[in-house]
Amino acid sequence: MTSCSPQLTFDELGTPLRDVTFCVVDLETTGGSHRTDAITEVGAVAVRGGSRISELGTLVDPGVRVPADITRLTGITNAMLHDAPPLGAVLPSVLDMLRGSVLVAHNAPFDTGFLKAACERLDRPWPGPPVLCTARLARAVLPHAECPSVKLGTLARHFGCATTPDHRALTDARATVEVLHHLLERIGNLGVQSPAARP
Repeated sequence: MTSCSPQLTFDELGTPLRDVTFCVVDLETTGGSHRTDAITEVGAVAVRGGSRISELGTLVDPGVRVPADITRLTGITNAMLHDAPPLGAVLPSVLDMLRGSVLVAHNAPFDTGFLKAACERLDRPWPGPPVLCTARLARAVLPHAECPSVKLGTLARHFGCATTPDHRALTDARATVEVLHHLLERIGNLGVQSPAARP
């Protein structure tokens, strides 16, 4: 299990949800370990009050070959990454988006683990944003009988999202934004209007 910032918690204290900037991040990688694998694609969408503020989507040269099974899953080939920027050129933009934001990801320990490892390797300070995992939030908010699986694709279908996840970073980040908004609507219906975040 990857160490990361604690899961965001909600209560009646703190910044109103409409005023919170959420930076929704999705990464594609060469494998599942932030210690031995590398990032191949970054997608990030910043939203506040239900409106999109900015987006970032780019392939990343991982410096290693992409395994065949990962190419089958994501469609990202070694040829596609030939002229992609290295992570060192992409990471500053990602960190700029995260500062002052709540980092949101589906299976957040995975994405946060890779980003923190990248900061360590590239000697960049980790901004330490509060973290919200939409998979964990969905499990807490949705009854199992209503939605037995909290996979991103399942949640997107359940909520009738316009974006279909496809294991590409920006598409999946956009789908996660839609899922997040549906989950926050559920929380609002429960009377929760603000997050209490721990850095």
